[in-house]
Amino acid sequence: MKPLMHGTLPLTARLEPWMEAVLADPAGCRELIETFGSPVNLHDFSALGRNAGELRAAAAEHSVDFQVYLACKANKTIGAIDAAVNADGGVDVASFHELNQALRRGVDPDQVIVTAAVKSRALLALALDNGVVVSLDNRDEAEDLLEVAAVRGVRARVALRLASANPLLPPTRFGLRADRWLGFLRGVHVPDRLEVAGIHFHLNGYSAEHRALVLAESLRLVDALAGLGHAPGFIDMGGGIPMSYLDDSGQWTAFWEALAGQPAGSEDVTWKADSLGSVGTNPGTGVYPYHQEPVRGPWLDAVLGSRPAGTPETIAELLVARNLQLRCEPGRSLLDGCGMTLAAVAFVKERSDGVPLLGLHMNRTQCRSTSADFLLDPILLHAAEPRRAREPFSGFLVGAYCIEEELILRRRFVFPRGAAPNDLIAFPNTAGYLMHIVESASHQLPLAVNLVRDGGGWVPDRIEDRVLRA
Repeated sequence: MKPLMHGTLPLTARLEPWMEAVLADPAGCRELIETFGSPVNLHDFSALGRNAGELRAAAAEHSVDFQVYLACKANKTIGAIDAAVNADGGVDVASFHELNQALRRGVDPDQVIVTAAVKSRALLALALDNGVVVSLDNRDEAEDLLEVAAVRGVRARVALRLASANPLLPPTRFGLRADRWLGFLRGVHVPDRLEVAGIHFHLNGYSAEHRALVLAESLRLVDALAGLGHAPGFIDMGGGIPMSYLDDSGQWTAFWEALAGQPAGSEDVTWKADSLGSVGTNPGTGVYPYHQEPVRGPWLDAVLGSRPAGTPETIAELLVARNLQLRCEPGRSLLDGCGMTLAAVAFVKERSDGVPLLGLHMNRTQCRSTSADFLLDPILLHAAEPRRAREPFSGFLVGAYCIEEELILRRRFVFPRGAAPNDLIAFPNTAGYLMHIVESASHQLPLAVNLVRDGGGWVPDRIEDRVLRA
């Protein structure tokens, strides 16, 4: 059956079987919206173990000791934590509340790492009291941690966050260069107060080559630390493990070619000819690469099999020789296939110049990451009894915030059989970052309720502390 809506340049999402089953039941979707409000976030974490397994299989091929940590900032639900633990994984936390949530849920402190960009003393104290490894970002943070540890009479377990000195990589705000860490450790008598349990780094982007370069740099730091009497046991390469939302590479290429050719002032492809950060026919840095390859397992295989700077040994062989565990902290790629957002149509109208608009009971922060746009075609369900006949149109999705640029998505969509109030729109594959990372309750509009699959039904995730709407 042809879709009831698609982009003027289609970008067709890859769907999990559970998503297809949900969408095949418009009446059931309508009941969820009537019970829990619009929008509502649906979670089925059955794909998480499969995604982690792809990475573990790639590491096993290289005989590398390996562990996966879910980046909790990508999805705030208790269900995501439970799914990571059930898949024999750990969790990466970035705030006091994320750490407290994980510990209260019973996650083994040895399977938790604190990577917050800014760490309060309360967060440091909670980590110290539970023996959780803290990724140290800078000297001031290290001194705060040592002071808190001294008051509590405990030894801090840390991973030194490494900022690469490689000129091939862009500058980063995260961590310190190796020479700065070594200077700090030489200048302060810390072995009795600080255990360097590992090395940690964070890279922007998804380049396997860049990961291999910084892994090699991390291995050199491990060797230098051994000379100071430290014995790191792991290297954690953070997140940025690629995934692909689209199966059709041709659609992805055609979209960017059409966007590059969109005349100034035209809205055939995007609102007000927005280029979405593109340069020519190449996707810009403003959007996630919704189609890319390799992803997950094959990508990790490329990292582990590489020989940076012409070294005779591979990254995997260098890790094995030092008996080091490799860790990673995926968000998006681990949650691939685990979520979908449903919203109700509020109205169909025209902009003052005649451009059609479809209003939704949601706001633009409820399906958005820090990227310029969500580049998948939503799925329209004719779930309403319309007041008047639906008529075909082509236009834009707008949301609930009282500003001119309140676009749910910035692409133009075609509705070949029209739409009506109380119809439903599903946004596929939103569990990783797209539900929660920038969600806002401005205008005092409530945040979306998060539901998790419980057997055959849907129940509120245990993070929910509000009274559900009737």
